[in-house]
Amino acid sequence: MPELPEVETTRRGISPHLTGQTVQAIVVRQPRLRWPVPPDLPEKLDRQTIRTVERRGKYILIGTNRGTLIVHLGMSGSLRILAPDSPPRKHDHLDFILANGTCLRFHDPRRFGCVVWTEDDPSTHPLLAELGPEPLGECFDAPYLHGKARGRSVSVKSFIMDSRIVVGVGNIYANEALFRAGIDPRRPAGRIALPRYEKLVVSIREVLSEAIEQGGTTLRDFVNETGSPGYFQQTLQIYGRTGELCRRCGELIRTQRLGQRSTYWCPNCQH
Repeated sequence: MPELPEVETTRRGISPHLTGQTVQAIVVRQPRLRWPVPPDLPEKLDRQTIRTVERRGKYILIGTNRGTLIVHLGMSGSLRILAPDSPPRKHDHLDFILANGTCLRFHDPRRFGCVVWTEDDPSTHPLLAELGPEPLGECFDAPYLHGKARGRSVSVKSFIMDSRIVVGVGNIYANEALFRAGIDPRRPAGRIALPRYEKLVVSIREVLSEAIEQGGTTLRDFVNETGSPGYFQQTLQIYGRTGELCRRCGELIRTQRLGQRSTYWCPNCQH
């Protein structure tokens, strides 16, 4: 699934092509996504100028004077910038044709993504209203995380993956951040001291920032707006390395399922 770095990579890639441009037409080939594409979406966006292209968690927000398009890439979706006459592939469900001849194409093989329209403040939309702070924003710090963890018995890995606590720390990046911070992912969130949360916040920021700079992590079929893969997978220290030796100490990497997600740690480096 595209996580925060992949979504932010996509946002940064498409934003220069969209901002200030006018929507000329919308082609809907498949309206049945996770939620149906609004049937009046072509009418709503007709001749609307795109003012902003932002991100909230794993959602891309395309803002116009009339309202905001909320886009989620689902499990395997992507947004790509193409020429309008580019032949559509099997799972190319929507085209947004701009007046300058650019086409923004939404591709989603599993159809778990969504394209939702709102004319209200997007932060109040049910998809966004309960999201926690952005991990790269000023509101996310160690006192906040430590306070939210007080009395919690859930594992720290599941805790930081809860989008109500902080958005966008997906499974890959949670594993990597906890390894860098030296924290056992199985430890109860409420039994971790503030100084260790300070290390974890720094690690989360570093891992996500590095992944964004490298275009995300290519697992299965993620590509950015040009169809190119991300390269952060090449620098993974712990994720997916079951049975291999820790690059820091040489200990055998362990794995188990936590919250239905694969979890990796080094018993020597993480406590």
